[in-house]
Amino acid sequence: MKPADWRLILTPPSPGAWNMALDEAILENIGGENARPTLRLYAWDPPALSLGYAQPASDVDYEALQKYGWDLVRRPTGGRAILHTDELTYSVIAPLNDSHAAGSILESYRTLSQALLRALQILGLPAKADKKYDLPPGTKTNAAVCFEVPSNYEITVEEKKLIGSAQARRQEGMLQHGTLPLTGDLSRITKALFYPNDETRFKAAQRLVEHATTVEEVLERKVSWEEAALAFQQGFQEALNLDLKEEKPTVSELKEADRLLREKYANDAWTKRI
Repeated sequence: MKPADWRLILTPPSPGAWNMALDEAILENIGGENARPTLRLYAWDPPALSLGYAQPASDVDYEALQKYGWDLVRRPTGGRAILHTDELTYSVIAPLNDSHAAGSILESYRTLSQALLRALQILGLPAKADKKYDLPPGTKTNAAVCFEVPSNYEITVEEKKLIGSAQARRQEGMLQHGTLPLTGDLSRITKALFYPNDETRFKAAQRLVEHATTVEEVLERKVSWEEAALAFQQGFQEALNLDLKEEKPTVSELKEADRLLREKYANDAWTKRI
């Protein structure tokens, strides 16, 4: 690809509602005169259960969520539930006329997967991104958990899903964000979701650990958020021929994120709308 100048934003661990508000605020400003494609790397504090755009809020076990002290947020992107903890989250926001976002959603998935793969290779992970699954990204399934089902060009290691991603498009641009689980028990998410009985919950947890994995499980060592973030920066620069310059969100982006936080992402009218 031709050399490109992208912005890098590193944000400290933040509540889920703020993380989603800032991603969307950057997307809403991407059509501005001086806006540049952005790679954002972040984490979540406290842990949060995120629902996909069209996922029913009835999937959530609210009593359990309160018991564990986990937040709840609804993403602007599709897919199913993710428990955000012990992970690195990335987002890519770019104008639709940018070469890295060009084409269909699947085509841009394929382009960005090159950077994700390179980042994982730097960490020593034998990852793959194949177009072999019957379900395109964002397709609804009966599973409440995102990591139960790999989609085309999502990242797997030894047939287990490692990075789950989802995408949203607006007139001004595209947002793709995804998660890399670094450590921990992936089946924890089933504790915060509603199941008709304990046996169904147990089987869902079993399916999850059979179909998904973490960096620590593959490498048999812990990888810090900082090490993973450096690998992502290097992977995006090398695979997509980028010059990444670290910057802070602009004043207008922060102002818009504050508005979206109040009116949307911290509001039950959005979170529990379905």
